[in-house]
Amino acid sequence: MGRMRENPRYNVISMRISDEERDRLQQIMEATQKSVSDIMREAMEIFAVQLQKTEQPHHQKAA
Repeated sequence: MGRMRENPRYNVISMRISDEERDRLQQIMEATQKSVSDIMREAMEIFAVQLQKTEQPHHQKAA
């Protein structure tokens, strides 16, 4: 049996990408020595941070 993880991941997401996108992803994997899952998790975090930054001005109250 596998080891117990502190933060188990049970959800799987599948997506379609073009040949060019797959090639670019492969380049990133080779350059970083990271898995597709790790790269996508990092990309999602970067996107979330950028989205939060763009939403903040809309949520600030006028003085």
